[in-house]
Amino acid sequence: MKRATGATHMEARHEKYHRLIEFCRALPPMPTAVAHPCDRSALEGAVEAAKAGLIEPLLVGPAARIREVASTCGIDIARFPLIDAPHSEAAAAQAVHAVRAGQAEALMKGSLHTDELMSAVLSRESGLRTARRVSHCFVMDVPGHPNALILTDAAVNIAPTLMEKVDILQNAIDLAHALHIDEVRVAILSAMETVNPKVPSTIEAAALCKMVDRRQITGALVDGPLALDNAIDPEAARIKQIESPVAGRANVLLLPDLEAGNMLAKSLSFLAGADAAGIVLGARVPIILTSRADTVTTRLASCAVAALVAAARRNLV
Repeated sequence: MKRATGATHMEARHEKYHRLIEFCRALPPMPTAVAHPCDRSALEGAVEAAKAGLIEPLLVGPAARIREVASTCGIDIARFPLIDAPHSEAAAAQAVHAVRAGQAEALMKGSLHTDELMSAVLSRESGLRTARRVSHCFVMDVPGHPNALILTDAAVNIAPTLMEKVDILQNAIDLAHALHIDEVRVAILSAMETVNPKVPSTIEAAALCKMVDRRQITGALVDGPLALDNAIDPEAARIKQIESPVAGRANVLLLPDLEAGNMLAKSLSFLAGADAAGIVLGARVPIILTSRADTVTTRLASCAVAALVAAARRNLV
């Protein structure tokens, strides 16, 4: 079989992200506080998202350093407001303050550690906490898979309890609706599809499903425990004789813990060529988490995801 050309392959690879970005063109740009954009990838990502009409950046960090990076890299930041903050921790705090003051509807990670940003977000006195548990979702564009896959949690909650998983699950379901997924189908993953008292994640999966039955969690079809193969592959579900509206058709995957989530996300990225747009939910505003290794398209997709979440909160779409 003839191999696709490089351009065709890249276009197909990013097809789901391009649809997300295109959908956002009808929305007004989202005012976004960008915390410590002090390297090329962080600053360029924010500026490219502004050029695409996704965000209106408010740059927060050491002003002289940001201007130096912009000058060195040939990035035009003249039209963007800049709040001076002496270092990364101060930039995170100032960016969060900008959100609290109504200057921004989203927060974007620049070239600082995620822990520094989340420490400011989770501050009880001056942060962006809500009644919900904060959690992370990857919206993954996996080549060969027909639709985007939402994975949670692979970056924030290390070993979530059952009650913490309730919020993590509800956050992911709400995200799926914000992304206009017609039917949200959640697979609660474990190593097997049967309940086994020796494997705690299978018991928690069964409990979460019963909570869905009792409407403690709403907005989706939910099933588990399911193994990864029979969660996303119809033939695997058929062979295992699993009768479920979710098995083989899941578009949201709830992982048992951060280790499993991180390994699955990186396996999809490095072995299957997937891209992973990242967002943190459960705070007052969506938080855009990007990596220095992200492509420009992935950075734009992360901004598009956040824009749709913000729009859903404003009931614009």
